[in-house]
Amino acid sequence: MRASSLLAALLLLSGCTFGGSGIAPFTPAPAAPSEDELEVPYVPTPRPAVEAMLDMAAIDPSDYLIDLGSGDGRIPIMAAQRGARALGVDIDPARVAEAGAAARLAQVENRVLFRRQDLFVTPLRDATIVALYLMPELNLRLRPRLLTELRPGTRVVSHNFDMGDWRPDARREVGNSRLFLWVVPAPAEGRWRLQMADGRETLLELEQRFQDVGGSLDGRPLRDATLSGRHLRFTIDLPEGTRTFLALVEDAAIVPDPQAEGPQDWRAARLP
Repeated sequence: MRASSLLAALLLLSGCTFGGSGIAPFTPAPAAPSEDELEVPYVPTPRPAVEAMLDMAAIDPSDYLIDLGSGDGRIPIMAAQRGARALGVDIDPARVAEAGAAARLAQVENRVLFRRQDLFVTPLRDATIVALYLMPELNLRLRPRLLTELRPGTRVVSHNFDMGDWRPDARREVGNSRLFLWVVPAPAEGRWRLQMADGRETLLELEQRFQDVGGSLDGRPLRDATLSGRHLRFTIDLPEGTRTFLALVEDAAIVPDPQAEGPQDWRAARLP
């Protein structure tokens, strides 16, 4: 599309709403962004790789996916075709217009929104899935926000590029595409007072590096400790025998997982 025609189309579309066109209101830029503004060259993710990314994230209709650098919109659109809600953000108005048109063609404009926006200022808190196809250095710039702004258990999927020393929870190859999945871990590190049903108290100390955890209970080392989102599991050899704890990490407490088998007669409170 010629630049003048594109701007005219964008002006017509700028008043459309989430429930109508799949394009959020925005003021079109007076000119296409420069190469310096487009920090990531536009290369679409192959559709088989998109399907695999959504499978890895176990997307379902309860999810809200945010695609940072959404290009032609195929990831949010394919998420919406699975019943989820989705938002795609891109700095290039041509890509935003193209994605909105594709959403209307796919008849999912009531579940997907596209917005011209800097991905580094896009609010992330409400997302349950974040999709990325960025350069490695941009992934690393985003990583602190992903770990602190997203809720524990949120899934992050990336095409071709990892997160440095944040180990992926899963990876796949589809054709020439490398795909990565991370589950945002709860902040479990620290000292916790663990109290049993009989009132006995012990000191639980947890160390954490992303989703990798270890530590001790009253000086006895934890075994087989794992953390996935809020779900914490560890085994400890106690004088009365070996015991496995299946727990949920909250802001100020660790509590038994009510959906898991195992003892429910304990609770841990975070210590200053």
